[in-house]
Amino acid sequence: MAEITAARPTKTAPDNDGQARRAVMILAWGQAVLGAQLPVQIILAGLVGAMLAHDVAFATVPITVMVLGSMVGAPILSTIMGRIGRRPGFLIAASAGALGAWINLNGILAQDFQLFLIGNFVSGMYWAGHNLYRFAAADLASPEFRPKAISWVMAAGLVSAILGPEIAKYFGDALAPVPHAGAYQALIWLNLLGALPLLFLDIPLPRKPKDTKTSKRPLREILSEPRVPVAMLCAMVSYGLMNLMMTSTPLAMIACGFITAQAAGVVQGHVLSMYIPSFFTGGLIARFGATRIIATGLGAIALAAGVAASGITLVHFYAGLILLGIGWNFGFIGATSMLADAVAPEDRARMQGLNDFCVMAFVGVASASSGVLLSAGGWAAVQIAAVPMLTLAGGALIWLTLRRPAAAA
Repeated sequence: MAEITAARPTKTAPDNDGQARRAVMILAWGQAVLGAQLPVQIILAGLVGAMLAHDVAFATVPITVMVLGSMVGAPILSTIMGRIGRRPGFLIAASAGALGAWINLNGILAQDFQLFLIGNFVSGMYWAGHNLYRFAAADLASPEFRPKAISWVMAAGLVSAILGPEIAKYFGDALAPVPHAGAYQALIWLNLLGALPLLFLDIPLPRKPKDTKTSKRPLREILSEPRVPVAMLCAMVSYGLMNLMMTSTPLAMIACGFITAQAAGVVQGHVLSMYIPSFFTGGLIARFGATRIIATGLGAIALAAGVAASGITLVHFYAGLILLGIGWNFGFIGATSMLADAVAPEDRARMQGLNDFCVMAFVGVASASSGVLLSAGGWAAVQIAAVPMLTLAGGALIWLTLRRPAAAA
């Protein structure tokens, strides 16, 4: 394919893809089980924030703080994984998830908003590790298997999409009369028990090239490959706009008269739509190229914003959030594949940390803006805010597409 350049490693032996498949199975477990914490946070963090904060405009601050924790944690975990391996990094992330949930639990029981925010910041380290599963799936894979490996790990999120909302609904009142506390108690055990299979993860560190200059390429040189900044921008926009709309959805639904169970159902439908396409996204990328798949994802996000802005019925919320999930899947997995193809193996840990730092920084801005936009301008204002960033990312893809024929000529 045109998107495969000399920067990519040569095709590995079949034995290596066998090892990659074994690693993908364990990574898929982490995505499926440990990933269930994320839907719980999405559903409950804003509701708990509204319960503990003095002003509803600060209701989405807990999610914003969690994003900030992920932004800080991404380069730290990437550095750890680059130096001592993926397994220690993922175990640290799971431990942070358990610790963050424990702090969250105590913050709710004490009715302490600041303590709840601290718990969300610590949980951000878990989120940073969760986001790196997709990159780890590509470590051992051949160029042909790489998009499928990424896609298969992401597809395991389908289980977390079902499990997370069920945890929120089933355990939410386990510590009644304190609402939502029981769900965070359940997350402690989810992280501790769910991390056990990660002990068997075996992904060797990449071999450093004999040319030491190549192993320490300047960041400016890596970023000069046009696909790298375009992939990073599209990942930022896909994830950020998804978070912008998703974070405020439970609050908007409650304000429109719906109940928590209905909001959880919409979020569950959204998260399902985020991961179900992963069963074939990798094949689509291999056939049509990452650029076209990213463009399709951005188009789906734009359509989601239009549907959501057109009404506030339950159907509108479901349709808008389902389209949003599909758009995120195509945009984010496509950007991940483009970045993995464009960066040499010895540079991946560093670039993955930088990429996820930038992604989480933008997600943090989106999350912080979500509650303010909803409070000040209503549900439609949240959708309108997506237009400038979609325009920027779409323009970058057009520039990249037009540049390739010119470069070839």
